[in-house]
Amino acid sequence: MFTQYRIRLEYKNRQRQILNALLALATGLLTLAYPNFLYLIAASYLVALGLLFITFRIPSTLAALPIVAGVIIFIFPELIPVTFAVFLGLFGFILLMGFQFALIGVLTLIIAVLIFMNPDSVAYLIATFLLLYSISNLIRFYQHRKGGPDDEPVSVQ
Repeated sequence: MFTQYRIRLEYKNRQRQILNALLALATGLLTLAYPNFLYLIAASYLVALGLLFITFRIPSTLAALPIVAGVIIFIFPELIPVTFAVFLGLFGFILLMGFQFALIGVLTLIIAVLIFMNPDSVAYLIATFLLLYSISNLIRFYQHRKGGPDDEPVSVQ
């Protein structure tokens, strides 16, 4: 049986991009500053990301992914490495399939594998992902200051 998914997103990409970048940047800096509070920081980031997805009318299946991962981390803090690595793996595949962040998608998948291999340094690997993701979003935001193709609807098949 062949199942095909088509996701069409219509929203202001620039608004989502800057909010996403600022959320990831703040969370990455907090993770570096307070690695002992990783479960609160990571779970809060995931729930906030899911709420941001809901705000910008991203399909509910994609918005539910970070919210569920955040709730799992709140309830079971010892599952941070596994939960966040699975989230990063799925997020990396979404970035790769969207063809917008191919390099960041590959880096996200590499960081997910590194988290599985070395769960003791999960705080620093999560901070690395968040900072790379926020910096790449900010660079893209400032490269396309005047609008243009980034403000058009995105279609992923």
